[in-house]
Amino acid sequence: MTDHLANTRSRSAELADDIGANDSANTTIGDVIAARLARRDFLRGSLAATVIGSAVSPLAMSAARAQGTAPQSRFAFKELAAGADEQMHVAEGYDAQVLIRWGDKVTADAPPFDPRAQTGAAQDKQFGYNNDFLGYFPIDGGRRGLLCVNHEYTNEELMFPAIGRQDVKDVRFKGMTAEMIAVEMAAHAGSVIEVARGADGKWTVVEGSKYARRITANTAMEITGPAAGDARMKTSADPDGKRVLGMLNNCAGGVTPWGTWLNCEENFNGYFSGAFPADSAEGKSNKRYNLPSHGYDWGRHHARFDVTKEPNEPNRFGWVVEIDPFDPASTPKKRTALGRFKHEGAAGIVNKDGRYAIYQGDDERFDYVYRFVTEAKVDTTGREGNRDILDRGVLSVARFDADGSGVWMPLVHGQGKLTAENGFRSQADVVIEARRAADLLGATKMDRPEDVEANPKTNKVYVMLTNNVRRKADQIDAANPRAENRFGHILEITPPDGDHAAANFRWEILVRCGDPSIAAVGATFNPATTKDGWFGMPDNCAIDADGRLWIATDGNSRSKTGRNDGLWALETEGPLRGASKLFFTVPNGAEMCGPCPTPDGETFFVAVQHPGEADEDDPKAEPATFEKPSTRWPDFRPDMPPRPSVVAITRKGGGKIA
Repeated sequence: MTDHLANTRSRSAELADDIGANDSANTTIGDVIAARLARRDFLRGSLAATVIGSAVSPLAMSAARAQGTAPQSRFAFKELAAGADEQMHVAEGYDAQVLIRWGDKVTADAPPFDPRAQTGAAQDKQFGYNNDFLGYFPIDGGRRGLLCVNHEYTNEELMFPAIGRQDVKDVRFKGMTAEMIAVEMAAHAGSVIEVARGADGKWTVVEGSKYARRITANTAMEITGPAAGDARMKTSADPDGKRVLGMLNNCAGGVTPWGTWLNCEENFNGYFSGAFPADSAEGKSNKRYNLPSHGYDWGRHHARFDVTKEPNEPNRFGWVVEIDPFDPASTPKKRTALGRFKHEGAAGIVNKDGRYAIYQGDDERFDYVYRFVTEAKVDTTGREGNRDILDRGVLSVARFDADGSGVWMPLVHGQGKLTAENGFRSQADVVIEARRAADLLGATKMDRPEDVEANPKTNKVYVMLTNNVRRKADQIDAANPRAENRFGHILEITPPDGDHAAANFRWEILVRCGDPSIAAVGATFNPATTKDGWFGMPDNCAIDADGRLWIATDGNSRSKTGRNDGLWALETEGPLRGASKLFFTVPNGAEMCGPCPTPDGETFFVAVQHPGEADEDDPKAEPATFEKPSTRWPDFRPDMPPRPSVVAITRKGGGKIA
């Protein structure tokens, strides 16, 4: 997802403002990868062998040669040609249908969308902005179900007429009214919609569904786990420290086996303004989160977002939120045991011993990969036994070593350096300051860890490392091998004997991303990858019912790469390991998010986020605004701005995807 620190907006703003808040002396993943590559060079005799080996094993290559035939891809579709224009595109033989757009009706009493007369009250009932994570909960065999959607952030310049960018110097939100801010707050957080597939194969939103629900930045939520009720969670509006309004910047997420939706707060720092009292403890603590970052102007109208007035309020954001989509009256719960940081995903897997393991990335340059393992086993007899299973367990952070091994280091109060002497009075302090706790344990500093997913078919775990242009040559390591890493890479973690609660693991680089035809980029896709098949900036990923890996990207620049973001199919096994094929692309300015295959494999739901943004890598590009976006997708009407939307992809004539 978008890693936008000061303003959660464009990628150029991200590169200008995100210097990373981790000034610890911990080893970077680049250092680790560099050491590992150096060791391999010695063992194998050449860098070329290392590059090939990191994409596809020598044994697999030998097997392919012995067969005398081209190996067969697991993905049976004709590859889409890469490119960039105002439209979305899908591989031949498939349909891509816009299912729901920003402003469309969610609740039965929602008014029609009018982009020139928006109100917070209307947006409370309409589909929110910048849809990101998608989670599908099948009902009655799967042709009907609930689709849960995260709404990450808002682009004022594309949402509202005649105001332009508001988060830039010399403007500083002068055009924003209280009503516009009310719209923004309502456009955040999440939506639950019921969807159904008709006899014609098309998906529709079920109007008037009893499950339909909007969750916003003002929805009442419960704080649970070790931080609940702690003094650092208490505010003037909540003296008990157990209730909070809303969730912010919800990026990737997860779906639990007991039928709940895990919603992840990412760049929460940008919503706070003001200044902490001089030398305050909270001010020092929140420097590690680059907070406040003044990315919105909500604090002008809502005191809780002004840290001068409510210094504890930021501690109540940056969590994983569990929501029951089947009960619209239920209260979302912020599960603090999973730690506070810029969460990118909370994908889990039932471990061999019955406990639930959740993998998480902290999406900022030089931050960490985490794992949470529940104390209790998953109750497979019903939902009730798992109601609060995420409140007790062990949160750990990863260290990647140069020999290809790794260690999960528990973030537990009283163990190691996590003691009162280092400022941790209790487990509440540990989870509130999870980043600082991980610093002290020596976690490996990564190249923007985003989605992390476990494959239930193979027990392998895949870590999306999107990019890090601020990594210097003396900061590379075995797990982050490139300085000025513009295109990112993907790590593959193998737990011992399939045990996702084990203290140790093995790891490998699956691919280093970017254009393989440019030697300086150092990409390591399988040689079978075509000119259309390579990608950069891996962000979300999804594993389908057949155990195949799909990659969504964020950051392809039309002016630099000649292609828009999209969805790629990536081989992980056999002689084609590391080969990638392009399946779907988004329109100009958009980011590819939320790939969500249905259990029957016949539909891929995808999220198209912030269409219409300018290509800010292009110095000739005009700023994108409500009046002049880079596309008017999906309506292509002069009276409609571009609208973030969910798309349903199906195979023409029916059948499984790919």
